[in-house]
Amino acid sequence: MKLNKIYSAVLISLLPSASVLAAGLDRSGQSITAFLQPGNYAEAGISVLDPDVKGKDRSGHHVGDMGDDYTFPSAAIKVQATDKISLGLLYDQPYGADATYQVDGSDFSDPTLKEGTKVEVRTNNLTALIGYQPTANWNFYAGSVWQTVEADIKLRGAAYSLLSGYNIKVDQKQAYGWLAGFAYQIPEIALKAAVTYRSEIKHKANATETSNLAALGASIPATGHPYSPYKPFLSTLGYKESILDATTPQSVNIDLQTGIAANTLAFANLRWVHWDQFAVKPELLAQASTFAKGKAQNLIDYSNDQYSVTTGLSHKFNSKWAGTAAVGYDSGAGNPVTTLGPTEGYWSVGLGGQYSPAENYFIQAGVKYFWLGDAQAQTGGAVKADFTDNHAMGYGLKIGYRF
Repeated sequence: MKLNKIYSAVLISLLPSASVLAAGLDRSGQSITAFLQPGNYAEAGISVLDPDVKGKDRSGHHVGDMGDDYTFPSAAIKVQATDKISLGLLYDQPYGADATYQVDGSDFSDPTLKEGTKVEVRTNNLTALIGYQPTANWNFYAGSVWQTVEADIKLRGAAYSLLSGYNIKVDQKQAYGWLAGFAYQIPEIALKAAVTYRSEIKHKANATETSNLAALGASIPATGHPYSPYKPFLSTLGYKESILDATTPQSVNIDLQTGIAANTLAFANLRWVHWDQFAVKPELLAQASTFAKGKAQNLIDYSNDQYSVTTGLSHKFNSKWAGTAAVGYDSGAGNPVTTLGPTEGYWSVGLGGQYSPAENYFIQAGVKYFWLGDAQAQTGGAVKADFTDNHAMGYGLKIGYRF
């Protein structure tokens, strides 16, 4: 059942869009399968997600599609420096968010400003790896991770009460983490198993926050108004520059595959991400929400860890063509969820194909359909809307080359 080198590159990578939608801010799935390929290998890919996320707010208004399309690239290179030492460099965008609420009369838009709530979160990840292969079966690896995070978020509408008009911009700043793992393989039967741990990464980034509360305070008379005693305090809530603490979570990936028949592989990917107790707490937002709602409000938070699994079959039809079918499940990261990403996990099904014009390179394409889990969107600890019966489409394209 030994497979040729180019076919052994199929694995789960035949569905490059496999992890474009996941719990919390998770996007890429942080796969290292490219580093585990035999010999010298390079790949580049792009994934696209087209979500359709609608709901109904507590006022009875329909919330129009607030999920923005997004595209993110990935790339990897692996060099077998000696019989026992391998080196790798992987690039991906592991976490992110894209959402824009329409100005449609819902509690998430401001008709005066003609703006809806909007969120953009971007990350970049560069992983440098070194592996040691004491035998043909074992591979032990570790490495360092360079990561950046930036964000631009605007809260608009009655759902946020006096916090409507709040903005935060987080400047891009780098931070560092690490990963370690091991893999075991029996090439004769296409058996491969890998376990990879990634550390959390602590960020300290420059953040600029603004709100409408200072303008509100300026319009309040010195006496005779319920907010008059707070007039001096409100004047401090219009603008703030601070250092924002945020920690991207630790995770574990388990990748499995085995040959089950001639030219046929079964595979599975299991992933755990430690979202439990994850929270982003900007200073001005905490002060403003304490005044407006009586308690400090987090910008983003999650209550549960994420568990996900993708499993399926890959089959080689001939020397040039192969295909994959897969199903997936993601638990989500707790419900109610933030209004900035109102879905709770998913079920998915995907199909992929690989064309190999020559022995040393291939082109892959994949498509995946997601049934998104129903979710209640909350802000300030209160549920503001229900999002049900939503879906998304994911697309991916990848090229790989052996040298």
